[in-house]
Parts: sequence; structure tokens; C-alpha cells
Amino acid sequence: MRKILVLILLLTVSASCNQQKNYLILAEDADFRQGYLNQNGDTVIPFGKYEMCFTDTIKTFGIVLDKTSNFVAIDKNENVLFEVFKYDNGPDYFSEGLIRIVKNGKIGYANEQGKIVIKPQYDCAWPFANGKASVSNNCKVAKEGEHLVWTSENW
Repeated sequence: MRKILVLILLLTVSASCNQQKNYLILAEDADFRQGYLNQNGDTVIPFGKYEMCFTDTIKTFGIVLDKTSNFVAIDKNENVLFEVFKYDNGPDYFSEGLIRIVKNGKIGYANEQGKIVIKPQYDCAWPFANGKASVSNNCKVAKEGEHLVWTSENW
């Protein structure tokens, strides 16, 4: 039954990708471990290698949770491109085509093609909105209800 579901998923994704070649498709094994298959149904990224996979189809890159509990962007060859900023118990969301990334405690931005477009250099950085993002290197963490938020006098 699971092989039939994977086959249906492969056919659906194949049709929706307009016959684009060389992409990977998220699948689960009988133990609910996730991995990635190619268009032929061959396992490319083994089931259970990553704790969780957040991208259903890897065209240029996918976001996975690695064994050290970091959200990382990987390409189809499993090269780590960058670490993704943690937001709301998961990886950050794309906003205006950009996602926040982290390196050495600093925040920057990458685009939907997996290219770093603003190198990590800020202590705090909000998602882009209307072509701009609030960033600061002089911020504090404040509690707002049950959430923590950044405050700064120098955005």
C-alpha cells in the first residue's frame, strides 16, 4: 500500500513540476522515517538520516532537521548550504523570497535558490516586508506574554 502511495506521489509531483529533471521527492518508510527519492523511486537520501524533512520537493535545496537539532539547507547532493534561523519551533518562513539564516550567532538572508544574498552579520533581524527588514546589532530580548521578542533603539 505504501509503495502505491509513493508512486502516486511521484506521479503527482512529476506532473506538477512540468517534467523538470533532477529533483528529489519526500517520502516515508513503514517506520515513519523520512527520506528523499528520485523520479524513478530510488532512495537518494536515506530514510531516517535526518530527524525531520521540511521540504516536500528538493529542486535547488531542501530544509531538514539534522541530528544536532539544527535546521539546515541541503542541496540534492546533501551539501549543507547554510543553517536556517529557528522560528516558532520550526525553520523560518520565506518572506518576499528570502529566509533568515544563521552563522556564528549572526543572522543574514538567503533566497529561494539557496544563495546567500545578505551574509550573516546582525544580532537580530526580522523578515522582509515591503522590500525592507528591521535589523540591529544592539538588541535585547524581552518577554511579551508567553513569547520572547527583540527590542532595540537602533533598528
